[in-house]
Amino acid sequence: PNMSCRSTCSSRPCVPPSCHTCTLPGACNIPANVGNCGWFCEGSFNGSEKETMQFLNDRLASYLEKVRQLERENAELESRIREWCQQQVPFVCPSYQSYFRTIEELQQKILCSKAENARLVVQIDNAKLASDDFRTKYETELGLRQLVESDINGLRRILDELTLCKADLEAQVESLKEELLCLKQNHEQEVNTLRCQIGDRLNVEVDAAPTVDLNSVLNETRSQYEALVETNRRDVEEWFTTQTEELNKQVVSSSEQLQSYQAEIIELRRTVNALEIELQAQHNLRDSLENTLTETEARYSSQLGQVQCMI
Repeated sequence: PNMSCRSTCSSRPCVPPSCHTCTLPGACNIPANVGNCGWFCEGSFNGSEKETMQFLNDRLASYLEKVRQLERENAELESRIREWCQQQVPFVCPSYQSYFRTIEELQQKILCSKAENARLVVQIDNAKLASDDFRTKYETELGLRQLVESDINGLRRILDELTLCKADLEAQVESLKEELLCLKQNHEQEVNTLRCQIGDRLNVEVDAAPTVDLNSVLNETRSQYEALVETNRRDVEEWFTTQTEELNKQVVSSSEQLQSYQAEIIELRRTVNALEIELQAQHNLRDSLENTLTETEARYSSQLGQVQCMI
């Protein structure tokens, strides 16, 4: 029986020892003594057990054949993958450094624009403050101008009154001169009349009374009257001269004040014109700065939108 067993075992394929180290899933789970020919010959198995072992051996052989086929296919696929990788153009990751530089430049421009906008806002505020200051100065100068014009109108009325007073005084002086001339003429007529009367009379000498020199009396009376007339004339002339000098002084002072006021008005008008021109220039500068600010904001907003779209 031992010989028949050996012959039977020799006619069946035995599992090689390398199968115990196979990497096929499930193949290594087969017991190690399944492929041992000595165990089959020395054991006492019935026919069904032998068929089972034959089935297991056949199945193991098919598994090993599949493993070898899969290894060949795997090697072929690896060679194809290597060939395909060698044939393909190497993929280069795109560089975004240029975009980053553009973004940094645009950020710097935006910061510069913000600083420029802040500077323009400060300039606009300063221009507004200067405009308000000039407006206040203009209103102050306008009030002073109105006061000066009212003073000038008052001085003109005073000058007109002084002119009328001067004309009245001149008329009074003329009337006094005429009156003085009339008094002189009347005095001369009276003196001549008295002389004629004295010449026609007879000289009567009285022993008891002393003689009276009528000529000396008349001369004395005439001298007193002439002295009185001269005093009155001198007083009138002095009063007229004083009034005339005072009037002339007032007229000169009024003229000087009028000239000074006129010069001051001219200077104030020049100042007002200069302030108006400067105010208009400040308004134009403010409008220009506001337009520049609006254009700058619009331009950089558009550039920022383009950059955001690119990103």
